[in-house]
Amino acid sequence: MLHYKGYAGALEIDAESGILFGHVLDIRDVVTFKGETVAEAKQAFEDSVDDYLEFCESLGQEPNKPFSGKLPFRTTPSHHHKIFLAATKANKSINAWMDEILVKAAEEAINAG
Repeated sequence: MLHYKGYAGALEIDAESGILFGHVLDIRDVVTFKGETVAEAKQAFEDSVDDYLEFCESLGQEPNKPFSGKLPFRTTPSHHHKIFLAATKANKSINAWMDEILVKAAEEAINAG
């Protein structure tokens, strides 16, 4: 996984043609890149992100952002009550408590794999 200016890129190998290629994740627009080495692919990814941002600016449009920071969440009333109680016990808002707990779980999941 590549990261640059808040964007992430997925990198794949095309063994037949001997290149690395990829695309920017989690945006509606299609932004791709390729290279013959990891260093070239990484530079191409960064160049593609920069080109995308410049292109959007030249059109006067906001670029797609990978994540808005808003995470819709639905649960059962029973779970909602338990979450409320846990947040209250931690002296936090539900959003702050959920953010802390979910980030901790995500980091554990990422580090386990």
